[in-house]
Amino acid sequence: MIKTLSLLLISFCLLTIYAVANDKPSRYEEVYAEIGYKTVEGALDDFEQHFKQKLKLPLRVPPISFTHYFGRLNNLEGDINDTFEVIFINDQFSENHFKIDVRPAKHKIQFSDNYVLRTFKLNNGSDAKYMEKPIPGFNLLAFERDNWQYVFSIDKKVSDSITPEILVQIANSIDF
Repeated sequence: MIKTLSLLLISFCLLTIYAVANDKPSRYEEVYAEIGYKTVEGALDDFEQHFKQKLKLPLRVPPISFTHYFGRLNNLEGDINDTFEVIFINDQFSENHFKIDVRPAKHKIQFSDNYVLRTFKLNNGSDAKYMEKPIPGFNLLAFERDNWQYVFSIDKKVSDSITPEILVQIANSIDF
């Protein structure tokens, strides 16, 4: 009996040591870190320091499962192409992919009206344009708020469940 308990205790200790030793970021996290992603909080801080202005983010995300979320400041060529990017992904379901891009409204992306399927009025009175096809594989919701242009991208494979109205609710959660 004592021998059995001792073996169980040793086995448990070895498993615990193995689990702790292997508790490292997965390759998934490492790959995103290698291309400049970090925590959303860290990237937001970088963005706010770069532009010397606060940025409000939505309080809601699409009601699908995400396993990871990362942020980064894309600081390319001065302020013209600088953006803040947040991605929400799922390492089990690649279609569960949501992205938020924010840039100064004075350097906003001009989308062709040919892509606009619907226009919505947000709670703050601004217009949000729902589009297909500007980015292959994604539907977009673009709007302006507080001198920023926000562009939400959602994978088309989940567009049956993540409707334009849900994206508008997410946009309106910035005002909460």
